[in-house]
Amino acid sequence: MGDNNNPNKNGNGPRFGKFQFNNRIALISLLILVVFFIFFFMYNEKSVTQEISYSMFINYVNQNVVDSVKIIDQYEIQGTLKGKSGEIALFRTTIPYPDPDLIKMLREKSVKISGGAKNVSPMRVFIEFLPWILGFFFIWFMFRQVQGNGNKAFSFGKSKAKKYMDSGKKITFADVAGQEEAKYELEEVVEFLKSPQKYVKLGAKIPKGVLLVGMPGTGKTLLAKAIAGEANVAFFHMSGSDFVEMFVGVGASRVRDLFDQGRKNAPCILFIDELDAVGRTRGAGYGGGHDEREQTLNQMLVEMDGFDTKDGVIILAATNRPDVLDPALLRPGRFDRQVVVDMPDIKEREDILKLHAKNIPVDSNVDFSRIARATPGSSGADIANLVNEAALFAARRNKTKVDMQDFEDARDKSLMGIARKSKVIEEDEKKMTAYHEAGHTILHYYLKNADPLHKVTIIPHGRALGVAFSLPEHESYSKSKGWLLDRITIAMGGYAAENVIYNQTSTGAQNDISQATELARKMVCQWGMSDVLGPIAYGQKEEPIFIGKEIAQHKDYSEETAKLIDDEIKNIIDECRKKAEALLNEHKDKLALLADTLFKKETLDDDEVRKLLGFPPRNKEKGDKVVS
Repeated sequence: MGDNNNPNKNGNGPRFGKFQFNNRIALISLLILVVFFIFFFMYNEKSVTQEISYSMFINYVNQNVVDSVKIIDQYEIQGTLKGKSGEIALFRTTIPYPDPDLIKMLREKSVKISGGAKNVSPMRVFIEFLPWILGFFFIWFMFRQVQGNGNKAFSFGKSKAKKYMDSGKKITFADVAGQEEAKYELEEVVEFLKSPQKYVKLGAKIPKGVLLVGMPGTGKTLLAKAIAGEANVAFFHMSGSDFVEMFVGVGASRVRDLFDQGRKNAPCILFIDELDAVGRTRGAGYGGGHDEREQTLNQMLVEMDGFDTKDGVIILAATNRPDVLDPALLRPGRFDRQVVVDMPDIKEREDILKLHAKNIPVDSNVDFSRIARATPGSSGADIANLVNEAALFAARRNKTKVDMQDFEDARDKSLMGIARKSKVIEEDEKKMTAYHEAGHTILHYYLKNADPLHKVTIIPHGRALGVAFSLPEHESYSKSKGWLLDRITIAMGGYAAENVIYNQTSTGAQNDISQATELARKMVCQWGMSDVLGPIAYGQKEEPIFIGKEIAQHKDYSEETAKLIDDEIKNIIDECRKKAEALLNEHKDKLALLADTLFKKETLDDDEVRKLLGFPPRNKEKGDKVVS
């Protein structure tokens, strides 16, 4: 950022540097003090007292040169010697054995006798007090650490917002693939921060708050970082969960501190990630009407209301649950603008793939448009993970470049789970699985509204023994009734194939039946596709806002209507199952041929199936349905 290195700014960088400098000085001072004491006491320990043997001491006594002695703890003698010229010399000796005649001999020689206890060594005193001294400095250091930037004893109420410090390459809008509409909305915010006078002269007011709304992984946080890089102003980011602590009132205090930081560093951006962690609708919690979360939200509402648009402080927040936010947060004057960060379409997915593929060596055979078409419903984070998985596959295979096969395997792993090739399956069960998947596959070529087949395999993936999946040729945001019925028919294809060949079915159709039932229920209850019940929504969902998860479905219809719903769902599935059985009986020879080939090769793609069954190649321009 442009002002991150300015020591006059109230950022975390300069204060933290000064704090480190002060602690370093304190540590050096402590070490110097310890060394000084050691040398001082070692010097004092170097006494001018002469150490003599006990036998020499006895000789001195007999020679009448000992003037005085001091017997210490009955084991040590300290005394003075008289020189010929009158000088006095100090001596010290140790009594090696009990000598009962010592006192008598000293009295006979008129030696001055005294006694006492041994003096404590200053060095020993210092060593015994050293842990206490170190403990005192440790407590002082921890106190300073907890105290942090402020002068308070504790900083629970301080905001945990971190100042965005990008010393390397800044993230800009150019680093965000797709999301053109979202970037257009946010570029206006950036322009206001760069040149606010242009708007103020015209009397225009920039939105106080911008809420980024989108599914997980769509790039909301990445867009926030791009705004920081583009605006070149102070950028503080904080998670919604950082506001709430176990101590009452801490959340509100942190909100106040965050907005104070924003005012001091204006113009700036305050980014709150996962806003729903603190901004859920009041009165919907189970902690009472005045719990800590609601106090935090109330303080946030007050602070946002108090902002002046001339302050140059923009509140940016991100959430994937806008439906649970308190309405007071979303009114004009707070979060005025909602920017939808949607799932990428096929063109945006291709751009995201190319963006992430710049960081890895890619082979020339990689078709990014095909990969983008093969990843419908994937978010930007999913695609980034797919590119990384492809690179991992290439590394395992000791390749120098990531090729199309690596991307295919990475896509299959993300969609179906890892292939369990080591799983041992009996031949009879494997044969039935081959017919089951062949039943799904055949129907892709004989149903008008079905998506093109991509691949069929009987290699177990995840919990499935086999998979046959299709890929839409074009991006679509709504489905017709014909497509839904064909989708149910394909789902029942495995069940129908087992019934046609074996006159019985297996538990392998469990997931197919569940998908078909779910689609049929939505057709009847949500999408108004039943001629009997008409375009009426049945069964509104009940979803507690505090939990944010559907836990029940409200039954807002009579028992008679419930029976009609059940009958319609059963009729839809029965009709689709009969249609699947009829088509498979009609083309039983192709079903058997495809199942036998699957049994041997285990995996077939669309081109291989067409060649095997004698279908013409797929024509992308004229459509995929070449068999009527």
